[in-house]
Amino acid sequence: MRAAAEMTCPPAEYLAFERSSAEKHEYLAGEVFAMTGASRAHNLIALSVASELRRQLKQRPCQVFANDMRVKVDASGLYTYPDVVVVCGAARFEDEQIDTLLNPTLIVEVLSDSTEAYDRGEKFEHYRKLASLSEYLLVAQDRPHLDQFVRQADAQWLLTEWHGRSATVPLSSVAAALALDEVYDKLEV
Repeated sequence: MRAAAEMTCPPAEYLAFERSSAEKHEYLAGEVFAMTGASRAHNLIALSVASELRRQLKQRPCQVFANDMRVKVDASGLYTYPDVVVVCGAARFEDEQIDTLLNPTLIVEVLSDSTEAYDRGEKFEHYRKLASLSEYLLVAQDRPHLDQFVRQADAQWLLTEWHGRSATVPLSSVAAALALDEVYDKLEV
């Protein structure tokens, strides 16, 4: 979740501050926003998604990152921390620190009451500017439900909704699949 702006600064100062900070912060248009903690359900879902993707992509030229990989949207200047990020092929980073990914293939956000509107709206608007991004997943915490957005050849985004623990979501961008029963493992939803 993003809290009110803590400070304003240019991107280089943000990165220096962020790299020495114990907490995570988003950055946009000179403003630095503190990220708040996540619930038990949020953490279990994000870990399940990352684990399933890592297992399926282990022998492929893809890397899976959970929670702490910062992503930069060059076109808008947003720096953010998706819940799960996958990059296939050669990963590109902003600098030699190798901590700010520029070319994600798949991004997953676990929704909460406080972040859902932002993740569906403004944040997705930023993400759509990433030429490398092919797929965006929004995972509900309170019920077995996943919204899948897939970039089409004409640059439009196609939404498919997946409901129930028996659903399996095919992920065309990374040639994998997510079984919702696995995503919601250890949760009573």
